[in-house]
Amino acid sequence: MTFTSWLQAHRLPVLVVSFVLTIAGLYAAASLPIGLFPLIDFPRIRVNVSAGSMPARQMLIDVTQPLEAAARAVPGAVSVTSTTSRGTAQLFVDFPWGSDMNRALLSLDSAFAQTLPSLPPGTTYDALQMSPNALVPFVSYALTSDQVPAADLRAIAQQQILPLLTGIEGVRRIGILGGKTPEVQVVVAPQVLQQYGLTLPDIARALSTSNTLQAVGRVEDNSLLYLAIGNDAFTSVDAVARVTVRTPKGAVIPLSQIATIRMGAVPEWLLVKTDGKPSVNFSVFQQGQADSLALAKVIDAKLATFMKTQPQSIHLDKWYDQTQLVRSSIAALEEAIAIGLVFAAGVLFWFLRNWRVTLVAMIVVPMSVLCAVLVLWLLGMTINIMTLGGVAAAIGLLIDDVIVMIEQIARRVAQPGLADPRAGVLDAAREFLAPMMGSSLATIVIFIPLAFLSGVTGAFFKYLSLTMAAALIISFLLTVFAVPLMARGMVDFSRWVDPGHGKETGLRRLHARALDRLFRWPWLIAIGIVVLAAAGYFGYRHVGTGFLPEMDEGGFVLDYRAAPSTSLAETDRELTQIEAILKANRAVASYSRRTGAGFGGDLNETYQGDFIVRLVDPGKRPDIWAVMDDISGKITQRVPGVDFDTHQLMGDMIGDMVGRRQPVVIQLSAVHPDMLGGVAQKVADALGKVKGVQASSVDSGVVPAGDAIEIHVDPAAAALKGMTSADVQAQVSGYLEGSVVTHYLGTHQDIGVRLKLAAPHDPIYRERLGDLPIQGANGATFPLRSVATTTFISGEPELTRDNLQQIVAVTAQTNGALDLGSTIAGVKALLAEPGLIPPGVRYTLGGAYQQQQQAASGMLKVFAAAVVAEIVLLMFLYRALLIPLIIMATSLVSTSAVFVGLWLTGVELNITAMMGMVMIIGIATEMAIFLVSEYQTLRETMEARAALKAAALNRLRPILMSTLAMILALIPIGAAISGSGDQMLQPLAIAIIAGALVQLPLVLLVMPVLIGLTVRGPANEAAT
Repeated sequence: MTFTSWLQAHRLPVLVVSFVLTIAGLYAAASLPIGLFPLIDFPRIRVNVSAGSMPARQMLIDVTQPLEAAARAVPGAVSVTSTTSRGTAQLFVDFPWGSDMNRALLSLDSAFAQTLPSLPPGTTYDALQMSPNALVPFVSYALTSDQVPAADLRAIAQQQILPLLTGIEGVRRIGILGGKTPEVQVVVAPQVLQQYGLTLPDIARALSTSNTLQAVGRVEDNSLLYLAIGNDAFTSVDAVARVTVRTPKGAVIPLSQIATIRMGAVPEWLLVKTDGKPSVNFSVFQQGQADSLALAKVIDAKLATFMKTQPQSIHLDKWYDQTQLVRSSIAALEEAIAIGLVFAAGVLFWFLRNWRVTLVAMIVVPMSVLCAVLVLWLLGMTINIMTLGGVAAAIGLLIDDVIVMIEQIARRVAQPGLADPRAGVLDAAREFLAPMMGSSLATIVIFIPLAFLSGVTGAFFKYLSLTMAAALIISFLLTVFAVPLMARGMVDFSRWVDPGHGKETGLRRLHARALDRLFRWPWLIAIGIVVLAAAGYFGYRHVGTGFLPEMDEGGFVLDYRAAPSTSLAETDRELTQIEAILKANRAVASYSRRTGAGFGGDLNETYQGDFIVRLVDPGKRPDIWAVMDDISGKITQRVPGVDFDTHQLMGDMIGDMVGRRQPVVIQLSAVHPDMLGGVAQKVADALGKVKGVQASSVDSGVVPAGDAIEIHVDPAAAALKGMTSADVQAQVSGYLEGSVVTHYLGTHQDIGVRLKLAAPHDPIYRERLGDLPIQGANGATFPLRSVATTTFISGEPELTRDNLQQIVAVTAQTNGALDLGSTIAGVKALLAEPGLIPPGVRYTLGGAYQQQQQAASGMLKVFAAAVVAEIVLLMFLYRALLIPLIIMATSLVSTSAVFVGLWLTGVELNITAMMGMVMIIGIATEMAIFLVSEYQTLRETMEARAALKAAALNRLRPILMSTLAMILALIPIGAAISGSGDQMLQPLAIAIIAGALVQLPLVLLVMPVLIGLTVRGPANEAAT
């Protein structure tokens, strides 16, 4: 059975299946989860470690190094980096891409659990597998009030909001930050203890033994069994005050008589503010398969209902909303798709002048899109910025398939004099089946190498390429099977005549004359190719380079760092000046600030933190880069004591998940690590002068954990007082921090009871630390300086290691004056200057530049693989070598136009643009197949060059139509007219448009002449 007879016999089931799959695609589109990013398992685990307040060097030796060794032994681990500060450390464990990260996390947790018993008591850790949904919340809120205490706001968040939201399907976890945690504080003066002959351990013993709750046995009575419970637990501050203390002389006195007892808060070196007001922030993290938009609506509704039950003095504000970017990206891409379809429809109607023919194309393209969405649903994928971008980028190619098929039908059937034109529709489709299959394979085959792309680029773009490949395969099937049947049923071929039939248009005559001249003077082609190559080289030399496209995300992060060891209160005072700048900027809608913590859970000191700044709608403000520059300039002028950098959250998040987020990272290492600090500071001072580097963002990498005061107890002097060094240090700790000696159950949570010594002067100043009274063994007090000396230690640094080697990483942001590649070129020139990097010190470049280089290397391999795959495909189609080589040569020449297009539009050559270059190979090959297939058909009855000329003239209209439609469909994305959603794909669209514009004359003029030069014999005579 022939194709025509089979399609005629099965026309009804073919159409029914096509429309049923389309309806299923509509259901899938409504059912697919919607999010910002595809579901990606980044092969990295972050571990935050806490071990009290020990010095950084001791923390490194006692805690970090054993954990590094345990992590390095985990199967599959490829690198371990760490940062160690005073009592805290952060480890990053990297695995190969494609690893089972659930198993890796379990293995790491098991290794750490075995190591934990050998670490100092009280050491805890928290391991997190890095992924977009685990690292950054999708919505964050703030509770503020001028009347309700911060402790009560935190209790509301913990005891009411957390259970309310945790039960919602799709919520991963709730993170709460800020506010106060209540605790009872018992403060006793050493003079009072001396008066009653008591010691601090006596008070601690009285508190812990008075607060008891335990089962003491069972009682059996009247056939019932009772549990006897001794309950003397505290229930309030008053209960603590009623504790009695027995003196050495046998007297019993209430604790309230010798101590000040009050409800206070757990000491925290952390401050959270929203729009300048102290707040309690809670962030909602979503599950991987959750629908961001639907989940956000449910959460908003729940919180709106909850807030109706709260006092009006409590305010709830949403200060971060990732769904805004999701919605704007979806709207932008939908708008681009719609505009592209309208443009393509205009091209089809202009050439064929029949609205029914145009309607066939406008029906089939959405059908292809919806069936592709059905494939995404079957594969368990989501609608996100990459899959939706794949649909938008594929629109031009989908229209291309339909256009060439409809043009073929119109050329063969829509002409006067045919007895039964409707019957010839399927025959026309059958004639075009082989070229159609070859051209479709030419575009589909380029996505095969992309599937093997690894790293960040592969993680993100494999979803885009998979979406495009699915859409193109479905488009081919619908074009071959459904389009002929739909055209036969919807178009009246007995009344419609192809407007191009029998007409010698001016464009066709111009094309014929150009071909004649090139056949006669083929050396003109060499001149044209040289000019094109020179233009491409010029564009290559002048186009900027980057990693990922820049997007206006509607908000940005401002990381800051005050002077090392600045107190929390002083840091807060300095940051109020930055807050004033943010409040005065009309583009800023709201902001939230953390001091002593980071939005993504990074390790921060009390003088470090970040702002998350949310901007007003794009239509009411300049672009985000202008806003960031304006704010950065004012901070630099008005707040010189604070170092900062600004960046958007997406790049920051991706950077955190794969390494350091900054574009410029200079990682220094040395045989003698002690010299790294000085070298790093020298490099940082010079780096700020490099063009393209944001001077205010330069960080030497030497991060002081803060100043310290070392207390050295003289054992002999202490022994004369009946004391040991540990006894003296315990009393000093009692003054500075105290200790929690017991807990009791409050209304909703455990309440700690902290016992402290009252210093004779409050606050305790560094110079007067030696005046603290220490109680000796005989009860008498003496000043601390009589048994100990205090030494000021300046700037104890954090210690950073990479695979057990100590390093210092100098980092910086770019300021937009130059592209990333040009900026790094300046950095390399700086590092090459004599004397900057002394002997014994090595450096490597990392950050976004390192990711760019890795991605570019991967894309070059993909490009080469795509070229080889196309040549192999063409050899199977034509069973020859020269024609495939000619086709591929013209395709490669067309890619040179990409550099010119990017340079003229001011867009960087980044990973998205490089993917567009790969796609140009397939698109150019597709054009060539249509022409060469026509030539091979005509060659059976005509001389070679005559057949080549006729084939070029015959394919002029369909190739021109499909190219124009594709370009017009991509123009909305290339111009980024709709905002953030287009900006991610803008370089890809520009690359395809530029390549297609050049490939059009290469296929229609150059390729026939080059093929003609390979033909020997009589056919070598020029066609006339």
